[in-house]
Amino acid sequence: MAIADELAREKQSSAQESHEFQELLSLLPKEKGWRTPDLFLFQGFWCQPNEIKAIISIQKHYKADEGDIILATIPKSGTTWLKALCYAIVNRSSFRGQKNNPLLSSNPHQLVPFLEYKLFANDQMPNISSLPRPRILATHMPLSALMRGCVGDPPCKIVYVCRNPLDNFVSVWHYICRIRPESIGPLPLEDAFDMYCRGAVGFGPYWEHMLGYWRKSLERPDEVLFVRYEEMKEDIVSTVKRLAGFLGCPFSREEEENGEIGEIVDLCSFERMKELEVNRMGKGAIADFENKHLFRKAEVGDWVNHLTPCMVEKLTNLMEQKLAGSGLAFSFSGRGSC
Repeated sequence: MAIADELAREKQSSAQESHEFQELLSLLPKEKGWRTPDLFLFQGFWCQPNEIKAIISIQKHYKADEGDIILATIPKSGTTWLKALCYAIVNRSSFRGQKNNPLLSSNPHQLVPFLEYKLFANDQMPNISSLPRPRILATHMPLSALMRGCVGDPPCKIVYVCRNPLDNFVSVWHYICRIRPESIGPLPLEDAFDMYCRGAVGFGPYWEHMLGYWRKSLERPDEVLFVRYEEMKEDIVSTVKRLAGFLGCPFSREEEENGEIGEIVDLCSFERMKELEVNRMGKGAIADFENKHLFRKAEVGDWVNHLTPCMVEKLTNLMEQKLAGSGLAFSFSGRGSC
C-alpha cells in the first residue's frame, strides 16, 4: 500500500508540474520556431519548451564547483570543436598518443555533455557529483541564465566561443534544415534571416548572448575566457596554448618539444573528426539526430555563397548598432550594399 501511495503522489506531483509549466508557457511571448512549432521568450532569450524546462531544473539543482569547466556557445559557433579541444587538453596525461583516445570512438558531445540537452533533459535528475573531475560541461544558455543560482562562488572556469554573425546564421540555417521535422514544413532562407535579425533564434538574440559573456570576460578574465572562432581557424596552435593556460594545465616545454600540441590539433581537426566512423554513421550525440549533421564545412566566410548584399548590409548594420560601445566588433570583409 505504501508503494502504491507513493506512486500516486508522484503521479499527482508530475501532473501538477506539467500544468504549471503549460501555464508558464501561456504567459510568455511566442514566435514561430526553427525546429519546433514555437519559440518562447524566457528570461530574456528565445527557447524551445524542453529547453525552458531543463533550464528551470538546472537553475534549481546544479551548483558549480570551483573545478568545473563550462564550455558556452550559441548554437553553430564552434561547439563541437571546442569540446574536442578542451577534452583533449585536460585529459592529455591519461591518453598519451592517439591510439586509445576516446575522441576516436566517441563524438565530443558524448564526452562533454550539455547541461540542458543531456544531463537535465527529459525531466532527468542527474548525479553530477559522480562525473569525473574536473567536470567539463557544456551549455548554450546565456550567462544571465547560468548566473541564476548555477554559477557563482566558488567560481568555475567558463570558455565562450563566438562566431561572425553572418557565418553563424548560415550554419544555423543549414543545420536546422537537416534536422527540422517535415511536419512543420520547410524554413526558407529569407524567413530564417528575418527571424535571426529579430533575435528570434535559439538562445538569441545573438548579440545579447555574446555581450553577456564578453562583458564578464573583461570584468573577470581569470574566470571567463572569450574566444573567436575566426581566431581559432587562423592560429589554432596559439588557441590551444591559450586554452590550456586558462584551464590551469599549461603545456610544459617538454610537451611542446615533443609535439603534443600538434597531436591535439590533428586529433581534433574538422577533417579528422568528420571521417571517424562514429561521426559518419553514428547518431544520438545530441538528441536523436545523426552525428554527421554536426559537420558541414567549418569555413570562415561561407556566408558570401548564401546571402544577398542587402542581407549582408542589414545584419552588418544591426550588429554594429547592437555592439556599439562594447569593444566587441567583427570584420565584415566583402560586405555588399543594396
